Amino acid sequence: MRDVIEAIKNEVRKVIVGQDQMIEGLLIGLLCEGHVLLEGVPGLAKTTTVNALSKALGLRFKRVQFTPDLLPSDIIGTEIYDPRNNEFRIKKGPVFTNLLLADEINRAPAKVQSALLEVMQERQVTIGEESFKIERPFLTLATQNPVEQEGAYNLPEAQLDRFMLKLVVGYNSKEEEVEIARRVANDGEGENIKTVANKEQLFLLKEEVKKVYIDPEVENFIVDIVFATREPQDYGLEEIKDYIQYGASPRGTIDLYKASKALAYMRNRDYVTPVDVAIMAKSTLRHRIILSYEAEAENIKSDEIIEKVLESVPIP
Repeated sequence: MRDVIEAIKNEVRKVIVGQDQMIEGLLIGLLCEGHVLLEGVPGLAKTTTVNALSKALGLRFKRVQFTPDLLPSDIIGTEIYDPRNNEFRIKKGPVFTNLLLADEINRAPAKVQSALLEVMQERQVTIGEESFKIERPFLTLATQNPVEQEGAYNLPEAQLDRFMLKLVVGYNSKEEEVEIARRVANDGEGENIKTVANKEQLFLLKEEVKKVYIDPEVENFIVDIVFATREPQDYGLEEIKDYIQYGASPRGTIDLYKASKALAYMRNRDYVTPVDVAIMAKSTLRHRIILSYEAEAENIKSDEIIEKVLESVPIP
């Protein structure tokens, strides 16, 4: 089944140059059925990558462009009055799909962003008085611009916590940028992507990931990392105590546990090492640590907090 993962990667690379970390993160989200948030400035192929991934998997795919005038009903659906039958009928929104691309999610106000809370957690949607289950697999793959940009809002903490991973997408290297320019100039950016996997194979991969072994000492290592963000003074981290308003939630522990198993599987191992945990720590925890005013005043980022934690928590 690992050959399927490589086949998916190869198809995505037909249209994406570099950005291996983003591709790997999206695949980990798929293997764990966890939502993924991609942050980066415009033009880094975030949307293109998600689109390519949906084609390679042959899953149903819907894209919603988040704008300031978007309404919650534009996403989940609404009740529409039918005068012929004198009754209301349900018009389902784009959320009824397998992969939902929420493009530039932080361009819409909190009311609209919060419309996704129920479906992201419970895989169901309530319209009027009726609740509808969403067919699995269901993933929200959201892109957002850095909040320093004009017209961008902060996502609510409750919604951020529902994203399994937050991947920060950076610029390509010089060599990669030359290759991108060549491809686009030669009309090679639209290569046909073949469907190389299906739902059944995705479910099989998920079951294989669940079988990956985690030693109890590594489990405790995961919990210690999360607890060090809540009670840094207990881990000799007095210097960062004032920078943290709230530490990572229990969902952070669960998602770090699952992501570490998925990474180990993708690296052709049937067991998790502390290195796997350390690699996934930033992606799973950076959006769950709420920084204090002191941290913002001194321009301290959550990634720096996590680095300090990883340096201080004993490795098993």
